[in-house]
Amino acid sequence: MTRNQLDDLISQGEHTRLEFKRTLSSAYRIARTLAAFANTSGGTLLIGITDSGKTVGVVSEFREIDKIEEATDRLVEPSLVVSYETLAPDGRLVLSITIPESSEKPHYVLDESGKRTIYVRAKDKSVPTNKLIITPEMADRELLKSPMARTLIQYLRKNDHITADKFAKLINISDYRAGKLLRQLAERGLLILIDKPRPVRYALKLAE
Repeated sequence: MTRNQLDDLISQGEHTRLEFKRTLSSAYRIARTLAAFANTSGGTLLIGITDSGKTVGVVSEFREIDKIEEATDRLVEPSLVVSYETLAPDGRLVLSITIPESSEKPHYVLDESGKRTIYVRAKDKSVPTNKLIITPEMADRELLKSPMARTLIQYLRKNDHITADKFAKLINISDYRAGKLLRQLAERGLLILIDKPRPVRYALKLAE
């Protein structure tokens, strides 16, 4: 990755497929982010970058990589394979971690007590859910052209998630039908389901 490519990436700000970390506080916490990327659409983790996008660098790349490897090998089940790249813009060390969308999902994250939880990406957050709908392929283009889907996508580009009752009001249908449609769109790969905590919510899965 060149300096210009890194600058372009940082300028996007955090989103479904990109997260910044000044430094890694613990393997347990970063395991959630790594698993969420793998369970959703893949992504890139930049370490040595503040939440606002400022490059501060890391003190030790080995200390950060140790936490990543503990997370991928011990705290995520099944374990994850990620790739590393070291960058040094202005002499400050930045780590770029690439996490592909996994073919072995769902990946569970172990917490300090040994409890297993699935995490997914919703906008720029890694959030827990009880179940993951596995889709064989991305939503087809005809589905995305429907007025209902366009309205939904526009709403979810501005909001983190949507519930069935909110969707029902948005397109003027019953709560039951709205819930059924949202579930179908999740099964087709357009949405990701989040059911912790209740009520059930849906977030946009497709990368923008």
